[in-house]
Amino acid sequence: MVFSIRAAILDDLGAYFHVNRELVGIFAGKAFLGFAAAIVIGGPLCDALGMRSLLSIACLLHIAGVSLTIFAPSYGVLKSATFIVGLGNGLVEGVINPLIATVYAEEKTHKLNMLHAWWPGGLIIGGLAAYALTALGLGWKIKMGIILIPALFYGAMTLVQKFPATERVASGVSAVEMFREGLRPMFLLLAFCMVLTASTELAPNQWMQSVLWNIAHTPGILVLVYISGLMFVLRFFAGPIAHKVSPVGLMLGCAALASAGLFALSYAHNALTAFAAATVFGIGVCCFWPTMLGITSEQFPKGGALLLGVMGGIGNVAVDQALPLMGRIYDEHGAAQAFRYATIAPIVLVGIFGGMFLYYQARGGYRAVELKQTAPAE
Repeated sequence: MVFSIRAAILDDLGAYFHVNRELVGIFAGKAFLGFAAAIVIGGPLCDALGMRSLLSIACLLHIAGVSLTIFAPSYGVLKSATFIVGLGNGLVEGVINPLIATVYAEEKTHKLNMLHAWWPGGLIIGGLAAYALTALGLGWKIKMGIILIPALFYGAMTLVQKFPATERVASGVSAVEMFREGLRPMFLLLAFCMVLTASTELAPNQWMQSVLWNIAHTPGILVLVYISGLMFVLRFFAGPIAHKVSPVGLMLGCAALASAGLFALSYAHNALTAFAAATVFGIGVCCFWPTMLGITSEQFPKGGALLLGVMGGIGNVAVDQALPLMGRIYDEHGAAQAFRYATIAPIVLVGIFGGMFLYYQARGGYRAVELKQTAPAE
């Protein structure tokens, strides 16, 4: 919800605080920077403090960040508030990814895709809510305020749930082994891929409303809701597809579709062409984030919550850098060029995932690495 509501009010915030699009991109990027910081720190803390404690802290951060955004007196305070909301988002993801990897150790890619189906699910809810509130003539502060509803709801749920120990802890893997996993060449390559997949999926989506309204006179928030609907449905089917062609093969196909769809979006000139291009783009990016986490967890299970957190952190830092870059291109060269330049990332991914697919095929095919769990639940 946070992402789509922020996307819907970017232009409103730019006008309210009297800043250009590059500065709008910088403030929006603070959410991803906060996310990155929290998810990297939250991974190891998940082992040390437990999942319930981190989710409780996340709830408080969401409430504080949203409230500060609504009452921000200046652009500087807005950036800080957005960073705080990002911290809350990051702590939530820092818990739920290792939670799913632990509970569903034999179906990681499939279950992580199902879990992350609720990322676009939240985008749909937030996007439609923002569109409805706009139709009612209500301002950006009201739109931002509705984020408090799910924050309070999950905070209350956290108090009554029982959480397991993480997969790494349950398997008796040492901290030294965990950190060593992060230095393996294949993980470093995956980390670079995460930079490109996250930038391809999230940076264009955050600018969707503004760009498509300018080049195609189409409400970009509705296109974002449509893309999110595709992602929501398709992520439930990602597991069987990955089982057929392997997670790496799935990523190869997704990168090719994302390239074509994003390039086509830059040429959209009306609602029909915008939604047609968005269909291809949405199918392409639908499995990027959860499948990257699935591959990481399946190939480097000793890395546990730390490596899942690092991957999420890398992705969010990448988006933090990509958003103002797209904003600068937007200001200097126009809305269409902002999307056109962004197409470079998925094109590079096609080459990398193609090479990885051939590598695994030469080794007898993609296989998940399994750990035996011996420790009891938390």
